[in-house]
Amino acid sequence: MAEAVLIDLSGLKLNSPKNCPQTLLKTLNGIHHHHAPKAKFLCIICCSEDTKERDGGLGLCELEAANGFSLLMGEFETVSNPSMAASLYTIKQKIDEKNLSRVKVIAPEQRKPLLKAFVDQLFTNVYDFEFEDLQVAWRDSLLQPTAERDAATGHGPEDVRNEVETYLRSLPALKGDLAIITSPLIPDLFIHGFTTRTGGISYIPTLSSLNLFSSSKRRDPKVVVQENVRRLANAAGFNAERFYRIKPDHASEVWTMGKKEPESYDGIVTNQRGVTITALGADCIPLVFADPVRKACGVAHSGWKGTLLGVAMATVNAMIAEYGCNLEDIIVVLGPSVGPCCFTLPKESAVSFHNLHPSCVRQFDSPHPYVDIRKATRILLERGGILPQNIQEQKEELDLCTSCHPEKFFSHVRDGLNFGTQIGFICIRE
Repeated sequence: MAEAVLIDLSGLKLNSPKNCPQTLLKTLNGIHHHHAPKAKFLCIICCSEDTKERDGGLGLCELEAANGFSLLMGEFETVSNPSMAASLYTIKQKIDEKNLSRVKVIAPEQRKPLLKAFVDQLFTNVYDFEFEDLQVAWRDSLLQPTAERDAATGHGPEDVRNEVETYLRSLPALKGDLAIITSPLIPDLFIHGFTTRTGGISYIPTLSSLNLFSSSKRRDPKVVVQENVRRLANAAGFNAERFYRIKPDHASEVWTMGKKEPESYDGIVTNQRGVTITALGADCIPLVFADPVRKACGVAHSGWKGTLLGVAMATVNAMIAEYGCNLEDIIVVLGPSVGPCCFTLPKESAVSFHNLHPSCVRQFDSPHPYVDIRKATRILLERGGILPQNIQEQKEELDLCTSCHPEKFFSHVRDGLNFGTQIGFICIRE
């Protein structure tokens, strides 16, 4: 049974307001009677651009004062916006507020391809959509479908995508201004930084607001994350069209840009100018590497597994092998991550960190000791030959615990499975 029921009336017009077809009232009454006992959200969509601007017809949602329509409409929530992108995004917010996922869309048959195109843009696989025909008799030409008009306006996939992107660009930033943390160790030859959670448009509490990663398991669609990336790119000064993320596997695979891309990898290295590479982080450490001598850079995603598997030095070694970098020239900056104040592991996993160095573990005799993945990463980098003065992990916000600072950072430890993601990024200026 659907948890949310959406009825699209924006694709219909009434040539005369005097005789609201009783078939429509009967249909809406039937929908309400069938779904009201179980559904937690019943909504009618009326887009004003469909009902007014295109051909001067009167929209059905303008008939609330006629023939019992007002009483019936009171049983539904009505969303009326200038565009379908705005209407569906508003509805998505209402669905997310109620934490619903099973959605039925009831629409004229001719409208379903258009609605599906918008749904594909704005919703992820978290939601289960079902489409059903809106059964209304088109008697006496009073009530008419607008399939012909929709076809004439060219609402193809590109048009839908452009409408959605244009609407998202118009939304205000949430949670404050966009903020980027940088390190003085990395010279101006590079554009780099670590993001916080403010200044984007993601509205779901655990993802709000500059979430920079979308997946099938989260409620933030790719198009919202792309808008967050666009805003970050404008603030930082890099090209959002040449933006690459790691594909994490919590291991130590490193992709050298220009070579065949692995299915998954926790590090990237490049010497290409104008390309921004990024490491994800939501408790795991986003690592940024820079060699100003050889003009090469890298990023790595280092969780506790990747730390033990040596992803940091694997990235360093890739820079040496591919670009002739020297250990003494490579700068490494550790972005914000979970601290030893909040991160625990089962004792059998913590043993490896204790063996690396006892100072990496607190309360070692407990069933779940506290583990310091930042200290472990520094130890491994120094043992690998990176100069201590070229490793930065402590500067104002860089060493803040992501779990302890919900106003600044996303955290898997703190927020659970539907967590947001910040990044560390670097780009060689063109």
